[in-house]
Amino acid sequence: MSADDRQLDGEKDLGPAAPCDVAPYGLVGRKLGHSWSREIHERLGSAPYVLHELEPEEVAPFVRGGSWQGLNVTIPYKRDAAELADERSPRVERLGVANTLVRREDGTILAENTDVLGFFWMLSRFCTRELGAPARDALGGRKALVLGSGGASQAVHLALTEYAGMEVVTVSRKGPETYEGLAQRHADAALLVNTTPVGMYPSCPASPVDDETLGALTELLGVLDVVYNPRRTGVCLAAERLGLPTESGLAMLVAQALYSSELFQGRDLDDSLVAPIEAELHARTENISLIGMPGAGKTTCGRALARLMKRPFVDLDEAVRLEAGRDAAQIIREDGEEAFRAIETKVTGTYGARAGLVIACGGGVVTRPENYDLLHQNGRIVLLDRPLSELSSEGRPMSQARGVEQLARERMGLYRAWADVVVPCTGSAAGDAEAALEALGR
Repeated sequence: MSADDRQLDGEKDLGPAAPCDVAPYGLVGRKLGHSWSREIHERLGSAPYVLHELEPEEVAPFVRGGSWQGLNVTIPYKRDAAELADERSPRVERLGVANTLVRREDGTILAENTDVLGFFWMLSRFCTRELGAPARDALGGRKALVLGSGGASQAVHLALTEYAGMEVVTVSRKGPETYEGLAQRHADAALLVNTTPVGMYPSCPASPVDDETLGALTELLGVLDVVYNPRRTGVCLAAERLGLPTESGLAMLVAQALYSSELFQGRDLDDSLVAPIEAELHARTENISLIGMPGAGKTTCGRALARLMKRPFVDLDEAVRLEAGRDAAQIIREDGEEAFRAIETKVTGTYGARAGLVIACGGGVVTRPENYDLLHQNGRIVLLDRPLSELSSEGRPMSQARGVEQLARERMGLYRAWADVVVPCTGSAAGDAEAALEALGR
């Protein structure tokens, strides 16, 4: 799963793939509908690049008889890739799985595992940026907890032991090291890495460990997750709450692609390519969520911002109406505010987990703390700050029931705490959208 390219909720249609018999590069897997590998490899120069969705019985004939020059392989076929190759790198011999196949000039197939290299690239940058030292200096001799025991776990284990010099404890649901009593046995762990699919889209923001367990690991220096969608997984969000540096796996995905592309093309690539490709994917896939007081103009600004950014727009109040068959005022009147908030949280989770949206939130979205994670997991939050004197309560049941000033006293602190950027309203939706775009650095 470390380079499983099914994680991103793809909004982009990359168009029809090139014919399989002429494309030199590609990705083999069973379900590849949300893969971003083609776009990454086009940036790296290994193109045309085609996605090959194969059933198990199709894998061996395709690998052994195809006209390809280089293939990436994702779950569930990484072990098949190792077994079908004529030669296996030392990493593949050790792990028993491969994510990269290269057809050499004599027609023989070499298997490599660039997941190991991709993870170590991410780890190295993380240690330099967050811990102030190279990985071996920052973590060498310390203990790492690796959650999960699959192929991704094996690649991470190898990188941590061989390149970072760490002692690795593999934690799984069954076996000698389970999740029960984890913090009591390993309170001295310096790093935690999730390699399980727990928390991957669309089942987010779940976490393989609860906040209490993570908080009891008092020697932790950081938390990493090989899952890259959402951008901040459940375990990453929990680490943020504890003030721990954390990162999810998009850098690993791009870095392993770079090392695969080097083998495909038979030339060295500058690893400085990783960061801009990662940043471009983050920018294109992050959601922009607008919060603020009722009447601040979130919907009109959101529509204008979505047009500027050429993105889909979602109004959560409208999403609630579609979900419940009634608007907010009717739900509150008939069932009470808590019933409305429960539906609001449900739709916030649905759209907050997706990618590349502009989302206008209801004014009371901040009244439920869990909504913060749902919005923050995959995007940035923008506060539209309009003077109270300019806010109307017409058609807004909470403003009418409690008054604008009372709502402001209850909510403004939350709005500011949740916001990544604050945009003072300009007086027009178009002006607000332009100001938001500038504040977001776009």
